[in-house]
Amino acid sequence: MPECSAARVVADRMIDTAEAVLASLDGTQRDQAAWPWSEATEDERRRWFYTPTDHGGLPVAAMTPRQYQRTMALVASGLSEAAYTTVTTVMGLENLLDRTEGFAGFDFARERGRDPGQYRLRIFGEPGAPVWGWRFGGHHVSLNNLVMGGELVSATPCFLGADPAGSPLLGATTLRPLGGVEDLGRALVRSLDEEQRSKAVLGTRAPVDIVGGNRSRVGPGDRVVPLGDIFRGRFADPERQARMDDSYVAIKRYYGITEADNAAVELTAEPRGVPASSLNSDQRGQLLALLGCYTGRVPEELIEREAARYAGPLLDQVHFAWAGSIEPGGACYYRLQGPRLLVEYDNAPRQANHAHSVWRDPENDFGADVLGAHLAAHHA
Repeated sequence: MPECSAARVVADRMIDTAEAVLASLDGTQRDQAAWPWSEATEDERRRWFYTPTDHGGLPVAAMTPRQYQRTMALVASGLSEAAYTTVTTVMGLENLLDRTEGFAGFDFARERGRDPGQYRLRIFGEPGAPVWGWRFGGHHVSLNNLVMGGELVSATPCFLGADPAGSPLLGATTLRPLGGVEDLGRALVRSLDEEQRSKAVLGTRAPVDIVGGNRSRVGPGDRVVPLGDIFRGRFADPERQARMDDSYVAIKRYYGITEADNAAVELTAEPRGVPASSLNSDQRGQLLALLGCYTGRVPEELIEREAARYAGPLLDQVHFAWAGSIEPGGACYYRLQGPRLLVEYDNAPRQANHAHSVWRDPENDFGADVLGAHLAAHHA
């Protein structure tokens, strides 16, 4: 299937499912779920979170079962089968996390903090219009899609996390929604020889989070954002805010993380790490498999398009960097960086049982690049 028609097939599916959601909403629900496409709403469209905060939009808890089902059909329209399975599993982990924390009721300024009903949908513009988009997000899920000219042109930032990262299942097995995403990275770093590893490993301590955080734009000089600053504003309750700030300090102290450690993983214009051009054929295959954990989040029709961005000699410009333990179970962080690519994975909190992963296009997150070109061409 040609690239153009594949992107159109996906967009058409999104239009149908988004229209079905909107048609089912009453006026109050629609006010929350549907925002006009305008300059006034653009800042909100590019605001995203992965903490248990108000992501903006209509929460699934406020939907009827049929509305919820239609919303999940829209979510599925933008994901591969594997990615949709991961998203729904991550959403279900909220109940497990609540139990892990003893149903303590730490409320994040709402009645229930760990709440699978607090995943929210917001649609920007009218589905089927020349330009429109939608996002779906809640704790450890952030999906951002832009449709232009009847084609899906951007699906980043795309964030998936898991807390707990690993949970026991009957039959002496373990539920690990991002287990393969971590294991492939660890296998790659362990395959490196001494010279390759000297370039790839940035430090012996993993940062407490992905370095880009939830910034709308990422760039050189970015460092880890403190936990208390990645919610929708600072908490009005000083005690609640202090607990957030203290938890960030506590995890840094637990691992002995210093400013030198944060500087070692700081984002730079010239990618840090070992370039794919220095890897052997087997290692390049491992790198492609790792990249596939991120480019493979889009619908099946578009996976080949996304993978082609880093095929052949284009792969040479992708750098792989690691920080933390290379041993299984140890706190770890890795990054893939190259032209129009930033991938980050971190598993350090809760004694390396709380994972974050993100796929970004620094030039085209939220469709910024194609949208800018569109505005220049049609609204000059």
